[in-house]
Amino acid sequence: MNYTDSEIFERLKQYFGFTAFKGNQLDVIRNVLAGRDTFVLMPTGGGKSLCYQLPALMMPGVAIVISPLIALMKNQVDAMRAFSESDGVAHFLNSSLNKNAIAAVREDVLSGKTKLLYFAPESLTKEDNILFLRKVGVSFFAIDEAHCISEWGHDFRPEYRRIRPIINDIGSAPIIALTATATPKVQMDIQKNLGMSDAQVFKSSFNRPNLYYEVRPKVNELKEIIRYIKNNQGKSGIIYCLSRKKVEELTELLLANGVKAHAYHAGLDAATRARNQDDFLHENVDVIVATIAFGMGIDKPDVRYVIHYDIPKSLEGYYQETGRAGRDGGEGKCVTFYSYKDIQKLEKFMQGKPIAEQEIGKLLLAETVSYAESSICRRKTLLHYFGETYDRDNCGSCDNCLNPRPKVEAQGDMELALETLGVIGDKFKIDYLESVLVGKSSTLVKSYRHHKLEQFGAGSAHDERYWGAVIRQGLILGLIDKNIENYGLLSVTDKGREFLNKPYPVTVTLDHNYDSADGDPVGVPAKGGGADEELYAMLKELNKKVAKQHSLPPFVIFGEPSLEDMAINYPITVEELQSISGVGAGKAKKFGAPFVELIARYVEEKDIVRPQDMVVKSVANRSEGKVYIIQSIDRKMDLQDIARARDLDFGELLTEIESIVNSGTKVNISYYIADAMDEEKAQEIYLYFAEDAESDSIDEALKELGPEFTEEEIRLVRIKFICEQGH
Repeated sequence: MNYTDSEIFERLKQYFGFTAFKGNQLDVIRNVLAGRDTFVLMPTGGGKSLCYQLPALMMPGVAIVISPLIALMKNQVDAMRAFSESDGVAHFLNSSLNKNAIAAVREDVLSGKTKLLYFAPESLTKEDNILFLRKVGVSFFAIDEAHCISEWGHDFRPEYRRIRPIINDIGSAPIIALTATATPKVQMDIQKNLGMSDAQVFKSSFNRPNLYYEVRPKVNELKEIIRYIKNNQGKSGIIYCLSRKKVEELTELLLANGVKAHAYHAGLDAATRARNQDDFLHENVDVIVATIAFGMGIDKPDVRYVIHYDIPKSLEGYYQETGRAGRDGGEGKCVTFYSYKDIQKLEKFMQGKPIAEQEIGKLLLAETVSYAESSICRRKTLLHYFGETYDRDNCGSCDNCLNPRPKVEAQGDMELALETLGVIGDKFKIDYLESVLVGKSSTLVKSYRHHKLEQFGAGSAHDERYWGAVIRQGLILGLIDKNIENYGLLSVTDKGREFLNKPYPVTVTLDHNYDSADGDPVGVPAKGGGADEELYAMLKELNKKVAKQHSLPPFVIFGEPSLEDMAINYPITVEELQSISGVGAGKAKKFGAPFVELIARYVEEKDIVRPQDMVVKSVANRSEGKVYIIQSIDRKMDLQDIARARDLDFGELLTEIESIVNSGTKVNISYYIADAMDEEKAQEIYLYFAEDAESDSIDEALKELGPEFTEEEIRLVRIKFICEQGH
């Protein structure tokens, strides 16, 4: 059946109340109505759903929509029923329905009332559903979230691979595949697996101009999140966490601080998830805290901010999750808290998986690290990842463009990087090229005899971080290619060879270093936490002065995160000082008086209104683990046994003990150090912190003390030193 444009517009107005289409919706709909296979790449908020909803209402038969998210099905079915006089127009068949409900749905479908029938891929594979669908006239199959079919996608689901054979089993009908995120590699994977290589492809721009992107160092992040929410009172927001446990903890913390919030993850029963989702949609709560792994599937147009408490596993996941902000074209802030330690945790989770899966996972993670640490425009980096070019030098709506770091001239360095890559060939990844440039003689480098090359170490004037920035700039400029199918192997492009023949000026912006001991000069303190820079500088000077009076290193008095927190919250009494990060009662009483006096004078002189309503309230009953650790140390229990009892690895236990000590509680682990360490080594580490250390940085200590000292040993002695000297 042929449909004219006037009919399409008439039905658009009749069913949805719109008079115009967005982007290339009309072209997509024409293609679907013509019965042709269709592939749609459209960013979140671009109007993908309409591309199959309108044709489904116009065409004879029922459209089968395959979606991985039960939440999204319910949401879309509710929306379709709101547009129609009959509730039977749209249904879903999934594990949340009982037998009576399933029978009622089937009756509506067979009677011709239903135009859209939603399935989860798992439900579609059930024999009784296949038999049922053979009796039904299917207008077309719509595969939503089609990136799930690709192991290179951010949410790979093996059951999506079975969709094509099942469609063949049910009966031939056109396919429309839709996704909001697909790199060129994922796009090929989708088309190949769905047997739709000849499909007409409709690709919209992935640029979301209304979204603001920012990456912050993961320092005092809970306080930062609560402050952010309170500064955006009444606005809807989503916070993504990596684990269900963190979702529950953060939700509890938000509730304790007067934020209306719900948790949302796969571990909750279906009724609770549905209730929490509806409360968010109906604005009974402002914030949903959700797991990244489960995915939200909430079609809410006015989400004003998306916060990532944990960095996602891939840039595709990040793009889709941030894409839930500002779907109506209004304000959309995307703030991510980043620490390389989170990346290391994600790498640990991959252990035990098949090697190929680990390789893919590591490559996707490396892209995320590159995005987080790079100082290039965030929008430019994201769009490049999806195969799109962004020509503007400054988007004006990301932290890197609003707080640009100085650029350095790098024409000669780009030449060296390309020349070296040309010599070693296209069998290596970024980290290998960096190693050759800085002259890092690893076993792998030696096995290829690349340590004998003229270029080996030719770039040793700079570190690997710098060369990473140069190589990434080469990728963005199209001088270097990264072969995704071969796990990210690099090669020089034709454009790169032209550059080598006829070089031209190139500038590189140096990467952020969110985990350095001194912090990132752009991100901290001004951008990272909104600290008062003038007060921060005064407190830093006072810290040095007090340290000198007590003959101690400054970090033993108050660490930089504590000083930053003081410059944000302006404590003017010793009691208020105890609410500052890393300051316990003992430390506040011992060293606090001159600090609160300075802050009180500063507040009065500058007429500052203090953010006392921003003080983060703790959640009760979260300290049992710490109490157990303190009591066990008092009983001189072996630290390894304490770690096993709390189901922690030894490094995690040390982090817990450091947290206890930083909050002002003194513990005595001398008994363990005496048993576990050589006395001379322990003494040397102790003397280093007492006499030579400029900060409490473990990396600096490792560099200074040498390779015979381990990180574990240094952390143990640092705990002992701070307890004895700082409390």
